[in-house]
Amino acid sequence: MNREYLKQLIEGRVSEDGLIETGISGVKLFRVTEPHRCAPAIYEPTVVAIVSGTKEAILDGRSYVYDSSQYLCCTLSMPVEAGTPAASPENPLLGVYISLDTKVMTELAIEMDNAMGAVRKPRSGTVPQGLTLARWDNDFTEALERLLKVGENPTDIAVLGEGRLREFYYAVLKGAAGESARRAYGLGNEIARAINFLSTRLDQAVTIDELASQVGMSRAVFHRKFKQATTLSPIQFVKSMRLNSAAMKIAGGMNVNLAALEVGYVSSSQFSREFKRLYGQSPKQWSQAKHPAGAASGTA
Repeated sequence: MNREYLKQLIEGRVSEDGLIETGISGVKLFRVTEPHRCAPAIYEPTVVAIVSGTKEAILDGRSYVYDSSQYLCCTLSMPVEAGTPAASPENPLLGVYISLDTKVMTELAIEMDNAMGAVRKPRSGTVPQGLTLARWDNDFTEALERLLKVGENPTDIAVLGEGRLREFYYAVLKGAAGESARRAYGLGNEIARAINFLSTRLDQAVTIDELASQVGMSRAVFHRKFKQATTLSPIQFVKSMRLNSAAMKIAGGMNVNLAALEVGYVSSSQFSREFKRLYGQSPKQWSQAKHPAGAASGTA
């Protein structure tokens, strides 16, 4: 079982650029043969495994470039810039996106916490980052292969799909990204819960005190742990989530004013100032330029 075989599995099922459904909920294959510079995106909790080529994500100025030697594990909704700057017809980007189901990941993480005695010894200290690059190991590779192979047969998908996906999640929780994943979904998942609360209210005025109170922390402790997990302060995170979401909507063809309203801006002038400060272009200039609207979903 090796990554070359995984590459053959994907090549046999993906003949055109874009995302391809496998029939298993949350599992998609992708191919990209054109370079795309990094553009605003919002990564939802997901694992991205590359079997050929390279992909890049930028968070708070730090670049994460990954290929078949490391997979990306994002355990929190994160405002990033994502792209495929090295993709070409001669060197296509091929890989797999696996969404992390909160319910299943939480069940597994808590079961692991209980088995390891984490209930009796609550964790404390530094919160691991929500966006990490992790080394492939045998368990991860084998679980991913078993997951993709079951996706070739509709009956197998119906009977075995959920079980194979659960097995894959378990391999992630045990692997090099396991500490971050268990912290996000198991005990001590306050920051993940706060981000989930925020992500469903981007169009509302959510204060830092409100976020902290949602998870039972003081403002100071919440601020410290939040920055450990995301590298951003809560205020920076809220602004980036809103502006990235707006940029994606505009790139997808939405009217600038409507995009601003949908992410909670009531002042168009404030939106324009903050947008230009972050992206170097006004919203109008951005709408006229070619930006990949699919950055978060894998097409860029």
